[in-house]
Amino acid sequence: MSVRRALFLDRDGVINHRIIGGYITTPSEFHLDEGILPTLRYAKDAGYLLVVITNQQGVGKGLMTSEDLDAVHAHMNQVLTSHIGFGVDRVYSCMSLASMNDPRRKPSPGMLLEAIDDLGIDPSESWFVGDSITDAQAGRAAAVRTILIGDYPKDAAEVVVPDVYGVLGALSGEPA
Repeated sequence: MSVRRALFLDRDGVINHRIIGGYITTPSEFHLDEGILPTLRYAKDAGYLLVVITNQQGVGKGLMTSEDLDAVHAHMNQVLTSHIGFGVDRVYSCMSLASMNDPRRKPSPGMLLEAIDDLGIDPSESWFVGDSITDAQAGRAAAVRTILIGDYPKDAAEVVVPDVYGVLGALSGEPA
């Protein structure tokens, strides 16, 4: 039996453009960052499962419903499919407020561990791509290699890249 591996991805700031200080509450607010598309193509071709791991406390704050969040994720997969012919394999969302200390909420590794268990993934063969320190913390706590997008210290993750365009080189082992 072959080893199952995954490319775990944060959603906001990785797959789509983040709304600074706000939440994506409707499909119309979801704007794909096309810079991630080559990485998704590469990962799919290399046999990675594509799994989104996302904190979405906008639900916990009452700014949207879980059905609204499902609609955003369905739209995300439609947009991805229209661009590259496929969407992500699974989405894990934590809708709790940060103050609730939910073990699924990043920086805790709960959603990653849940996905690893659900999908039979080998964490040592997997990566987590995020754009915040909490993403890297969650990945490390789940024994998954981490790629962090942004202006962070080099030791904040296994690999730190300046923007989404650097992720493909980090994942493939090729210089960006």
